[in-house]
Amino acid sequence: MQDAVTIRVVLPFHLRTLAHVQGEVVLPVRPPVTLGAALDALESRFPVLKGTMRDHVTKKRRAFLRFFACERDFSNEPPDTPLPAAVLSGEKPLLVIGAIAGG
Repeated sequence: MQDAVTIRVVLPFHLRTLAHVQGEVVLPVRPPVTLGAALDALESRFPVLKGTMRDHVTKKRRAFLRFFACERDFSNEPPDTPLPAAVLSGEKPLLVIGAIAGG
């Protein structure tokens, strides 16, 4: 089995508060490093986040969160979508962004 790749994840303020973290999270993820694997690793390290970003059962993204990496929107991509090389190298973070809604 390959060694874990260390990625950076930036969470929105409300999820950082819930997980009791400041700034970005540095997270080991076992290859293949996909969107789903990164979110699984994040939820494993911070169990309080389970169900906040994805549905507990279906693992579908919550409506008011978006996932971005390298200026690309991964929000509607399948969980087995590989993350970009710049995320795997630690050059760029995976961004979890709270959507803004209003009227």
